[in-house]
Parts: sequence; structure tokens; C-alpha cells
Amino acid sequence: MTSKGITLNLTHFQFLKRIGYGDIGSVYLVELKRIRTYFAMKVMDKESLASRNKLLRAQMERKILGLLDHIFLPTLYAYFKTEKLYYLFMEFYSGGDLHSLRQKQPNKHFTEEAARFYALKILLALEYLHMLGIVYRDLKPENVLVRDAGHIMLSDFDLSLRCSVNLTLVKSSSTHHVSNNNGYGGMIEDEYAVQGCIQQPTFFPRILPSKKSRKSKFEFGPVGGPLPELMAEPTNVKSMSFVGTHEYLAPEIIRGEGHGSAVDWWTFGIFLYELLHGTTPFKGAGNRAMLFNVICQPLRFPEAPHVSSAARELIKGLLVKEPNKRLAYTRGATEVKQHSFFEGVNWALIRSALPPHVPNLVDITQYASKEALVPKDKRMMDILKDQNKHGVYNSYIDFEYF
Repeated sequence: MTSKGITLNLTHFQFLKRIGYGDIGSVYLVELKRIRTYFAMKVMDKESLASRNKLLRAQMERKILGLLDHIFLPTLYAYFKTEKLYYLFMEFYSGGDLHSLRQKQPNKHFTEEAARFYALKILLALEYLHMLGIVYRDLKPENVLVRDAGHIMLSDFDLSLRCSVNLTLVKSSSTHHVSNNNGYGGMIEDEYAVQGCIQQPTFFPRILPSKKSRKSKFEFGPVGGPLPELMAEPTNVKSMSFVGTHEYLAPEIIRGEGHGSAVDWWTFGIFLYELLHGTTPFKGAGNRAMLFNVICQPLRFPEAPHVSSAARELIKGLLVKEPNKRLAYTRGATEVKQHSFFEGVNWALIRSALPPHVPNLVDITQYASKEALVPKDKRMMDILKDQNKHGVYNSYIDFEYF
């Protein structure tokens, strides 16, 4: 169904329930009235963001969401801006998040087969983000949303940063740098002071073809031969931000040495460990003890549950404390995909793989009614004021619904 040329504003939506919140905003379940379809709306208060120096984070999230075009990443349908609030209009997933799904498993951990299913999808999402020069920096099960049928999507980009990046064509034993200098040379966007990117030349387009045309203009190698490998890894970024969740912080962030995309491979190792064991590896009595353990304590595995040697070796390679010795530091996701833990995976058919768990979906109908959402906080009151005002929509969207 496609409806072109529809001008949307806030009066087209009914806010039904707050379904989540974070450091810079709240997420609401909303109904698009004319088609009675449900979406997620992230709402951010400009005054609150400005008072806490968070405006850049909100702006960065919007920019990044606007770039994404990937099956395991969210779609930003529209953006609204009023006098007091920012609105991001996105997909809604009624299956909850991966943290909640893990809590419902026997002994609160996934089987190795299920963990591999979720890990390989996150791996592809990180590969795509790094090719766009985006360092995610906030991987954890709470930020992995579960689709209706059991597939997953990586969400929440307010801690991410953008940087220029080299695209490398890996072919046989040789490597070739493919560059497209679009004026982003040395560019890095982050909330705090950083040391500049040193990568030249730079690459910053969308890697995948646009939706309008799926035909490629280039052919690599003979028909039936091995496919080429594309790799882009923004390792030379030096962000000085102290961001992330304590249990997932990489050593270089804690030490304040400056960090790049290698932090995503550290968090990927913590993520896989938690899926398999139901806990993170460096937990302590408090945050200070936890940070000490990350820096000073060796990685240990519990006796139970039992996991394969391939899973342990992959986690060991990802949780190397020195980033330049960490798995994927040099060749990015390509190196991880070739690990024995993912042996036999048909990467081309990932999206059609059968999910290990189909979640219990949220019954949206319990929230749908003719009554407006009762305001319980200042932000909700501001939303309702925006809806009731006339002529406040300085910015509108020509919306195309897919």
C-alpha cells in the first residue's frame, strides 16, 4: 500500500501508551488514525536536552536514522519539530526486547543455536554501520528489539558517532582501497571533544544500492567464482567520550585513551557472553568494582552452562583488552564471519532463517480507545498542547508510506 503526497502533522496521531524511555527521550506507542496502524514515536524535550548539553546527541540520532536502509536496523518514517519538542516517527515492534526474552528462557540464558541466530544478525548490522562510518557504542540486549515473527532489530542510536571511513575490497591475498571523496575527509561527529580522524581517502555513501535500483554497475571476477569481500572499519577514530553501559564498557573507554570501532567488537563479545551465560563476564559489587574488573581481571567462563570451544574462542578473541589486538580490529566483520563459531552459516539467506523463539506479542487493542492518553508528565502535556494548537507546524513531512 502506497499513499503519496499526504502531509502529516501531530493531529494525525493518537498517543496510546509510553512504552520506553531513555536518557534523552521517551518512546510512545501511537496510532496513525487514517490507516489505523501502529508505530513508535520518540519524543525529546528541547529545553531538557539543551540544559544537559544533549542536543547534539539528539541531532546525531536523527541523522543516523535517516541514513539507515537495512533489514536489521530501524526505519525512520518521518521527523517533526515543534516549538518545544522533537518527534521521531518509526517502526513499532510488539515482541519486546532481547533482554526480556532472555529472562524468560530456562535458567535465563539462550541455547547456543539461539545465541548464534541473534549474534549473526547483530554482526551484519554492525558491519553495515561501520561501512557507513558509524560506531554504535551501545550494544546490549535491551537495545535489541524483537519483531513479531521473532527476528530482531538493533535500535537506539543516541550514543553513536559518525566518522569518515576507508572502503577496502578484499580479493584473494591482495587488498584494494576504493575511495569516493565526498568532502568528509577527517570528519568526525561526536558529543564531546575528540582527536581528529586520520583516514584518507574517505568513503561515505550508502554501500547498498538504493531501493529505486537494485542493479549493480560493476562485476567482480568470473561468474561462479568466489565473491569479493568489502570491508570498512573506522578503527582510527579517536573519540574521548565516556559513553555506554558499565557492564559493556571497553577497556579503552575506561582508560580514556580514545576509541574507535573496536569498542563495538568488545561489546559484541560481552553481548554473546550474556546470551550464552545469562550474565556479563566482569560483574562486580558496584560500578567501580566492575570497571576495575574490566581493566584488571582476566576473562573467565563458568562451568555451566556448557558452551562449545568455538563459542569460547570467539568470545576470547573479541574480549582482548588491547583494541589493536582484538579480533576484527584489522578486517572488521569479515574476520568475525569467518570464525568457526559461524561455520556453515548461509549469510545470503539470513533474513529467511527460522527464529528460535516467537515472542508473545503486546495486545495493542487494550490501549486503543477513543479517549486520549492521560498526561502523567510534563512531556506528555506538551505533546497534547502541540496537538491542540493550530498553525504550529512550521515543519511538515510529505510522507510516503511503504
